[in-house]
Amino acid sequence: MKYKEIKKASFISRPNRFVALVSIDGRETAVHVKNTGRCRELLSPGAEVWLEKSSNPDRKYRYSLVTVKKGERMVNMDSQAPNKAVGEWLSEGGLFSDVKLIRPECRYGNSRFDFYVEYGDRKAFIEVKGVTLENDGAVSFPDAPTERGSKHLRELSSCVKDGYEAYVIFVVQMKNVLYFTTNEAHDPVFARTLTEARNEGVRILAYDCFVTEDEMKIGDKVEVKI
Repeated sequence: MKYKEIKKASFISRPNRFVALVSIDGRETAVHVKNTGRCRELLSPGAEVWLEKSSNPDRKYRYSLVTVKKGERMVNMDSQAPNKAVGEWLSEGGLFSDVKLIRPECRYGNSRFDFYVEYGDRKAFIEVKGVTLENDGAVSFPDAPTERGSKHLRELSSCVKDGYEAYVIFVVQMKNVLYFTTNEAHDPVFARTLTEARNEGVRILAYDCFVTEDEMKIGDKVEVKI
């Protein structure tokens, strides 16, 4: 997953969930934030950030904030990037070797899952969750309560009962992490529901990513501790 046009900037502040103020070549500019999560541990004053330039001349904000440098670590914080990266990875045989069909945004029951895949003689639903919260090498999800996330997990459990395979893939939007776990302090319901889903046959996977200023690709499997 590669961005077309990238510009480096310095983060100043975040007036609201959707907008950040950055310094581009010494000029303060408002940009769109492609992540509505809190991301407080990433967006600190003076942090190096990278912006994607929009090709739409009528758009309100010319740039969108997509990547930030945290210490020596590059972190992609574009909430749309995980789905795009997983889509490319699936088409390349990253999870299944004999893929026959990949259908994004597929409805089942009362949910719309990120992917429906047919491979060999099997059928699977996949839900993708982006992970940007890191502390001393451990990464966790979510960074804020997510009732929608818990709903997806319960629906995936229903898929298993109906004979489908079901997966949750936590896409860690950075490299060189130790393990993935749930952020029970921020959302105990999600943590409990994820454990229940695993016990009911939903497969819980996590992968880190190779991240540069203008690209993010699925990397290596990460240990899941729940």
